[in-house]
Amino acid sequence: MHTGKLVFAQLMEFAPWHTFRRLVEKHRGDFNVRSFSCLDQFLCMAFAQLTYRESLRDIEACLCAQPAKLYHLGIRGKVSRSTLSDANEVRDWHIYFEFAQALIGIARRLYAKEPLGVDLNETLYALDSTTIDLCLSLFPWAEFRSTKAAVKLHTLLDLRGAIPTFIHISDGKLRDVNVLDLLTPEPGAFYVMDRGYLDFERLYALHQAGSFFVTRAKSNSKFKRLRSQPVDRSTGLICDQLVELTVFYSHQGYPERLRRIRYRDPQGRRLVFLTNHLSLPALTICALYKSRWQVELFFKWIKQHLRIKRFFGTSENAVKTQVWIAVAVLRAGGHRAQAPRPGVLAAFDATNPERDAVRENTADSAAYRHSAGRGNDPQCQPTDSVLNSVGR
Repeated sequence: MHTGKLVFAQLMEFAPWHTFRRLVEKHRGDFNVRSFSCLDQFLCMAFAQLTYRESLRDIEACLCAQPAKLYHLGIRGKVSRSTLSDANEVRDWHIYFEFAQALIGIARRLYAKEPLGVDLNETLYALDSTTIDLCLSLFPWAEFRSTKAAVKLHTLLDLRGAIPTFIHISDGKLRDVNVLDLLTPEPGAFYVMDRGYLDFERLYALHQAGSFFVTRAKSNSKFKRLRSQPVDRSTGLICDQLVELTVFYSHQGYPERLRRIRYRDPQGRRLVFLTNHLSLPALTICALYKSRWQVELFFKWIKQHLRIKRFFGTSENAVKTQVWIAVAVLRAGGHRAQAPRPGVLAAFDATNPERDAVRENTADSAAYRHSAGRGNDPQCQPTDSVLNSVGR
């Protein structure tokens, strides 16, 4: 009989638990708590994310099917639906927010020298948002429209490794451009945004901070051409111009000169880019904007892993707790995590104790194929084993 560590316990070893304990003390997360601590809550929710549990009842049934193994998973408190639900509703979500930020900092250092695919040494960020639809009757605090509820996930993605460095969760009514007021500009960094963030006064604040931006111009934007640079039209470039704004209020917001680049993509669409960087090649500016689509892939990925509509409670605190645990477990912790040692891959299958055995060859398991990128294959859908996904 195998006596090594369970896979889930091996994955959790990579987390900086000293940081987690410090944050719990900072926010008094375990104040007046008898048995079910913040650590127990995090481990239960991490297990639920990694194994695709569908409800609080599903979490309880899976973990309590083999209670003798809960201690080896690191869970010390008694797992029950009511206790877990109360913890999600009451425990401060800032604990998991700051813990996710700590994991993101570790992941960013691992990807510090990752190639971008473009000739650029500076940091490159992509800023965008996505709407997560909710049920209005269950989430009345997140009213978006008369018959719909939603929250917005505003994300600043470091394209060197596709790691989120800033995430702000708001109601669905917050305009995207207002998030620029919450950012602390990094001198020398590039910020790539779509037209939803086109506000010349806020862009000028980025310019004054020493940052660079790349965005698209709106069709009603008015400019005065000052100078044109020669371009090779065979590459798709139409023009590369130095311009200034002609509308009074726009010029008041951004009194400096801008660079306007017109480009025709392979599909024949004409795109107009604006930037405050005047020396990079025009094709490099176009390539920087193209790389912005990595943030769309991140949104698609995280929506596939969130379970807001199924469990975790209905309050704002519960929703934010779930989102930050998902980011901490499924994203920041998954970067460059070392694979568990082959000799101790004991799977934890709560619904079938007879299958709780050693799996020395993870390449032969459906769960490993799922974590390797075949999650859409019906033959590789998640099971009760914690081998379904990598941890930190």
